[in-house]
Amino acid sequence: MAACPDQLDPCPTPVRVDAADGVALRLDRWSERGQPVLLTHGFGQTRGAWSASARRLAELGYAPWTLDARGHGDSGRNPPGRGYAFEQFIEDAREVSARLPARPVLVGASMGGLIGIMAQARYASFSALVLVDITPRWDSRGVERILGFMGAHPDGFESLEAAADAVAGYLPHRPRKTPDAMRAVLRRRADGRWCWHWDPRLLEDIGRAGESAQHALSEAAREISVPTLLVSGGRSDLIGAQHVEEFMRLVPHAQHRRIDDATHMVAGDRNDAFTDAIVAFLDAAAPAAAATGA
Repeated sequence: MAACPDQLDPCPTPVRVDAADGVALRLDRWSERGQPVLLTHGFGQTRGAWSASARRLAELGYAPWTLDARGHGDSGRNPPGRGYAFEQFIEDAREVSARLPARPVLVGASMGGLIGIMAQARYASFSALVLVDITPRWDSRGVERILGFMGAHPDGFESLEAAADAVAGYLPHRPRKTPDAMRAVLRRRADGRWCWHWDPRLLEDIGRAGESAQHALSEAAREISVPTLLVSGGRSDLIGAQHVEEFMRLVPHAQHRRIDDATHMVAGDRNDAFTDAIVAFLDAAAPAAAATGA
């Protein structure tokens, strides 16, 4: 593949998939050969959260696909008057996985993992699952912290530097974001202010609706029979030891890997250790998936 202008190599190829209701979903295909791996981000993130992991997976012979969920990044938004519902995201996962060359391994962070649990139980969409710091139950205080940050600047920011200040306050353990990094997750309005890339309607429609889905998610988890890995952050304020233990009872064949010095944002905090964990899992799970006709 040719190198990209921003020095990414291999260079991802943009792909569009239309959801069942016509919303255009944006993906990046990082390789055409190997076992497909669909990487789905958390609430308020974009496919860019997976770039480092996707690049390494492609180099190792896998075929990563990174997805912007509807209402996020470069994917389409629901039209005015039509709210967002968790069911739409589940259907999107089914639609995207059906378009890939083979049944993919799903790597889902937070919201992406919850979607994966439901899509797997309902449609058997994936040949294996990697859930990144998410289980069917979680600590609501961690969710409130995330939603509080996301809703703290409804009128956006006057500059990229002001947005970087806000992110630095929220993630003090991370290096400060550069203006270019902030530009990738913000959109400039006609009045010149910078706003997050996600549809503000998502905050109420999806962000605060998760608690009511926990029972259904637990029941769906019991249906998981494919190889499964849970990667948790040792410093996560969403997923604690009790949540991991409950998940392992629901999915007794699952494996668990804890990244001690990572928060809920596991892939961003410790991408090296995170990618090592999923590569080891994939190296074992992908041949098994292929043998079962996935």
